[in-house]
Formats: sequence, structure tokens, C-alpha cells
Amino acid sequence: MNPRLPRLRMQAAKLVIKDGWSTRQVARHTGFDHSTIVRWVKKSRLSTRNTIPTKSSRPRSHPRQIPHEVVKRILEVRAERSQCAEIIHYRLKQEGVAVSLSSVKRTLQRNNLSKYSQWKKWHQYPERPAPEKPGILVQIDSMREGLPSEQLYVYALIDVCSRWGFARPIVTANSWNSATFYKEAKVLAPFTFHCIQSDHGSEFAKWFTKHLTAQGVQHRHSRVRTPTDNSHVERFIQTIQKECLTRTSRDLKAWEKALPEYLHYYNTERPHMGLDMRTPMEVVQSY
Repeated sequence: MNPRLPRLRMQAAKLVIKDGWSTRQVARHTGFDHSTIVRWVKKSRLSTRNTIPTKSSRPRSHPRQIPHEVVKRILEVRAERSQCAEIIHYRLKQEGVAVSLSSVKRTLQRNNLSKYSQWKKWHQYPERPAPEKPGILVQIDSMREGLPSEQLYVYALIDVCSRWGFARPIVTANSWNSATFYKEAKVLAPFTFHCIQSDHGSEFAKWFTKHLTAQGVQHRHSRVRTPTDNSHVERFIQTIQKECLTRTSRDLKAWEKALPEYLHYYNTERPHMGLDMRTPMEVVQSY
């Protein structure tokens, strides 16, 4: 894997061919085996370059490789209508050809015939801003409580620097409600939002991104299947569930009454170990 090894091989071979060193001397000098130096000398005489390239260790054959007739048939079916691997696999199964779906996909990929779906979402992850001041990085998320028939959701938002948090219960989670929740949090927050970070939920899709961009606020997504990227808001939701929601009845009106009271306590009275036992408002006021 060393990129400098091809040139080192040729230099070792030249010590034998041009400088008159013995293969034993070169082996002791470079630290390689004597038989390895002998092979390098033979290869150097056949090479026209200043390097002896590394040959691939990939096996040329495999006892369980796909027969050439099956590969040929896969390519023939693909050439007929440019259908996807799943349909090709189904057609081959109807013809009595025994081949797995993964083998069909690999065959198409090796022949540069596999394409990304035009509907596949392309994830981009801009550089994560350093939360040096309140509002530079704000994490947002939503959670569902209870059964889907109960339709109880909670939006949560927290500033990474000051830990100032805001939450609101909602009946359904969608892009429009996400934008409405953001507007309400923007009015109540004692600082200006610069970057909002969310996961890839449908409630934070393209329409929500355009809404934030129109207001001059950056919207970045966390990495797929990496909840630790949104760890602050995930922990904030857990705190809300443990210290507030589990102490009230599972009802939207009860949550609408209990959450504002708890958020006032959370932001102004509750000490945070991550803030040296200060409250979020004390951190905000220090900037």
C-alpha cells in the first residue's frame, strides 16, 4: 500500500545492475528478503520505466464465480430495455437461470451499467460551525409520543452554546409546522439564529430548507444514521420526557400547559453540569 514502494524497488535493482552490489548486500541494506531482491532485478530488466509497479493481488478466478453464459445473458437482458437489476433478476428466474440479485447488481456495476436513481436523495454535509456564541449552531428535532393514532408530537430546539431550549407540542409533524415552530422560537429566543441543524426527517425536507435560506439562515443536515451529530437536542428531548411529560397526562392540552412552565424553569432556574452549574440564560447574558 506504500505509494513509494514501486520507485524503491527500481532503486534497489539499480544498486545491483549499475552499482555492482550483490543481492545479499542490497537485501541487508533495504531490509527485504534476498529472494525478493532477485525478483526485483529480473523485473527491472523487463521494465521501461523508473518504477516496478505493484501487481494486484486480486484472484483471476473463483470456484464460485458466475458462469460466463449467465453473465452474457444478464447483459443481453439489460441491453433489451435497460431495465433495473430487480426486473432482470425476475426475468432470469422465469427462464430458469439460477443467479442471485446481488450477483446481477455486481455484474451490471462491473460493466458500468448501474446508475443512481434520479429520485435518490443526495446528502450534502457542509462544515459544522463552531458554537462559539449563542445562535451559531442550533439543533432541532421532533419526536412522537405514544401510538400513531394518538397523534402527539413534540418539536424541540436547543442552542449548542448556551443550552437555551424551546419546545412545543403539535398534532402532526410536517414542513409547514416545522417552519411555524421555527418562527415561534425565533421570536422568543434572546439571540439571533445563524445555522439550524436537523436530521433527514421529512418534516425538515427541501421546503423547510428554502424557508430558512430565504431568511438568511443556513440549514445543514446531520449525517445519515448518526444520531450523535444531534446529540444535544436528543438529550434535551430525553430531559423533557423525563422531567415534564411523564409527570402529566398524555393529552395535547395538558402538554400545552405544562411545557411553557417547564421551559421557563429549564432556561432560568435549572443548573446544567455542562455549563458549570449555570443556567442557559446566565450563559446568554454573558455574551
